[in-house]
Amino acid sequence: MKIAVEGCMHGDLDNVYKTLQYIERQRNIKVDLLLCCGDFQAVRNERDLESLNVPRKYRAMNSFWKYFSGEEVAPVPTIFIGGNHEASNYLWELYYGGWAAPNIYFLGFAGVVKFGNIRIGGLSGIYNARHYRLGHYERPPYNENTIRSVYHVREYDVYKLMQVEEPIDIFLSHDWPLGITDYGNSKKLIQQKPFFEKEIFQRTLGNKAAAQLLEELKPAYWFSAHLHCQFAASVQHSEGGPVTNFLALDKCLPGRKFLQIVDIESEPGPHEILYDEEWLAITRKFHSVVPLTTKSADFGAVQLDIQDCQQLVRSRLQERGARPFEFERTVPCHNPSQSSSNSSPALPRNPQTESLLQLLELPYLLDLTSELRDPISCPTSMIYQGSLGADSEEIPIDDIDESEEHAEDNVETEDE
Repeated sequence: MKIAVEGCMHGDLDNVYKTLQYIERQRNIKVDLLLCCGDFQAVRNERDLESLNVPRKYRAMNSFWKYFSGEEVAPVPTIFIGGNHEASNYLWELYYGGWAAPNIYFLGFAGVVKFGNIRIGGLSGIYNARHYRLGHYERPPYNENTIRSVYHVREYDVYKLMQVEEPIDIFLSHDWPLGITDYGNSKKLIQQKPFFEKEIFQRTLGNKAAAQLLEELKPAYWFSAHLHCQFAASVQHSEGGPVTNFLALDKCLPGRKFLQIVDIESEPGPHEILYDEEWLAITRKFHSVVPLTTKSADFGAVQLDIQDCQQLVRSRLQERGARPFEFERTVPCHNPSQSSSNSSPALPRNPQTESLLQLLELPYLLDLTSELRDPISCPTSMIYQGSLGADSEEIPIDDIDESEEHAEDNVETEDE
């Protein structure tokens, strides 16, 4: 199976897909799947731009809306996670994962799916210790604080991923696992990005939660983005244990290493994106304690047995099949020939999410509001204190460059 891996998309789907098709023609190959490691920017209309955490002058529709509307169709199945520059209002509709557009699948705030016999897991967002132990209290419309905190990784989502026992083949995170630079050529990295040296020395460059997941899950491959450079590492898990091949990639710009093709052994096709039985069982087990205020999850209150959950999920998937529920548009799409409109509902229920929860016999909770919406006004004791780590505010402003013209002959791509 040939899998293309892309770093930060930044809404530039047209150029990424054109580059991918160019590689296919040049090498006479067929790519089976595209994975994107965040900053996908699934912006459907002008209202979504208000939830995108970039300076207003850099906000642009880019090209996702064409795929959302059906004007364009992704030429290869695409799976993405969220980063720190996203239309967070739309991704919240698909918290558990789902089709963001035809043939383009969002893995959710945390999730696992199958593509053929390959299991792919992922964690959206970036790490920030101040918000890690809080719940998902943010709701659109976001203020200047929540538009940033909404994409910060939460303990609840990481805890669910830590329950995965069956082998993971590929894992995606936006920021790098903390300490991953110990396993690659950090000297070369520092030569390329000198301002990383202090954070590497202080062990603050990366995602502490992702490092815990790397140690626990031990996937064969781990792909990341965020820091806008290519970096490879190989993590040996104990003597004679499994090895994780790590690769971080750049953003989609001319001359940058943002795309790589990886060959992974798999069963013969055709392949399609399918629900993962174990992950849905974990989702069902911990749904009752999903934290929707600033309070952290009470994992001790979980009462469901994982075996009972897995038996129910297996029965339901046998009845209806494991294909995700069909894509449905929930808001009007951008129309370049018409003036912008903000008439769409602020927090629509996505039919995919509703159908998935009904399948799992779970209530829909994502539109519940909270009196404690902003931790700035909460007692200090409710906020986890700790160091920031490498958050988006520490990354140079070049990660939100205005879109540029791309030529096929000046984009670097490499095979692994």
